[in-house]
Amino acid sequence: MTDNESVTKAAGTVSGAILTSRVLGFVRDIVIANLWGATLFADAFFVAFRISNLLRRLIGEGGLTPAVVPVFTEYLHLKKREDAWRLVNLVFSIFTISLIVITLIGIIFSPLIIMVIAPGFYAWSDKFDLTVLLTRIMFPYIIFISLSALAMGILNSLNHFLVPAISPAIWNISMISFALLVSPYLEEPVLALAIGVVVGGIAQFLLQVPILIKKGMRFKVIIDLNDPGVRRIWSLMLPAVFGTGITEINLLVDNILASLLPQGSVSYLYYGNRLVQFPLGIFGVAMGIAVLPMMSGQVARNEIEKLKDTLSFALRLVLFITVPATIGLIVLRFPIINTLFERGEFIPSTTIGVAQALFYYSLGLCAFAGLKVVVPVFYSMYDTKTPVKIGCYAMLANIILNVLLMGPLRHGGLALATSLSALMNISLLIYILRKRIGRIGGRKILLSFIKFLIVSIIMGVIMTLLIQTYFIYSDDLSRKVFILLSTVIVAVVLYILLSLIVRSEELLFLLRLVRERRRS
Repeated sequence: MTDNESVTKAAGTVSGAILTSRVLGFVRDIVIANLWGATLFADAFFVAFRISNLLRRLIGEGGLTPAVVPVFTEYLHLKKREDAWRLVNLVFSIFTISLIVITLIGIIFSPLIIMVIAPGFYAWSDKFDLTVLLTRIMFPYIIFISLSALAMGILNSLNHFLVPAISPAIWNISMISFALLVSPYLEEPVLALAIGVVVGGIAQFLLQVPILIKKGMRFKVIIDLNDPGVRRIWSLMLPAVFGTGITEINLLVDNILASLLPQGSVSYLYYGNRLVQFPLGIFGVAMGIAVLPMMSGQVARNEIEKLKDTLSFALRLVLFITVPATIGLIVLRFPIINTLFERGEFIPSTTIGVAQALFYYSLGLCAFAGLKVVVPVFYSMYDTKTPVKIGCYAMLANIILNVLLMGPLRHGGLALATSLSALMNISLLIYILRKRIGRIGGRKILLSFIKFLIVSIIMGVIMTLLIQTYFIYSDDLSRKVFILLSTVIVAVVLYILLSLIVRSEELLFLLRLVRERRRS
């Protein structure tokens, strides 16, 4: 099996698992929208949840995973397996203690944290107090979700992708269950969501423990801060955390500014971002997860040409999915939001606000997904500093654009600023990467992008005609779901047929891979 086939197979496995999780995530968001809409309870939860997500991405996915995977992969290729597992035990021991300390500090200083990230809430004492309480309840989540991210990185390095990718589904099930089954019995129902977050994080980590043990892990408490592997991980992790922090700081800035806008603005951004995360997670995140171990191995073996080929292929495959997804989200944004969310506390004016956020977030979908592929190239080369440097420029651009655009476009301006800064980020990273390792097939990537765009626009026109003809916003839910799904199916079939006509290499590769898997 070639490297491209291996990456595609791994990405396919992860995509299927993430699809399950994202569908459950939508069910979770539908439940939240129905019970709390864009009220002060929703705003309070989303701000508190943003803190938990910030720490998860900083310490877990953004710090531990990209720092541990290259070093652990190198140990697997160049050292004894016993040395690799000792390194894992060291990391688990040191970071468990560190995470407990961070959690205690966070619980104590929660009021100060909320004053910083949602200053607009301070004028509303009920909203502020509720947000502080939710934040304190959810802080222990960071311990288990970070350890879950560490376990995921180790298992991915061992070419086991399924269980780590499916584990977030357990977390979503926990939140849904607590929202529906526990919230009616609480004096403040929204507290059930926060409890569900913590319970889901614990379950997400525990699900991966048996697989780790089966692969050879024997949990032992080992503390050795001077271990060379630990020091290398630490040196890689700090810039990686800061680099991820730039993205999260952008989101926090959005929240801070949104808290100054009319009530509901924080929720509009949350729901809009969640809808964009669906296609981004299914293939953008999946491809990023799949390529990091592959690229780390190629760097360890000094196979730079293979590294460039893997990067070019991964970018083209990501564009093959995200370009039509961008057009689809823009064309179908009102029907999607109306069908998924508009009931209970989620009223038509909320749909309009979320649709505006979704439109501007969708414009950056290709850049968001591309970053998931490009940044791991630097991580695989033990360079976590360059993404940080470029991310700082993108963060500054995002803040400036936020201030300029939030006046005329309100929360939509915040979403647009995020998309534009992501486009700037990936453009600069690709420019630097090309100077460092040489040509990466830019013309081929551009030609593929143009093909995808032309085909997607044609697809979008047909989708628009179908929705305008058959979709009625006041219809019953079952009919709206049927019309929406039918439109999506027609669009997917049309996109595939048109891609065959323009001889898309990426589609032909996928079809060939499917045929070969069926034969085997």
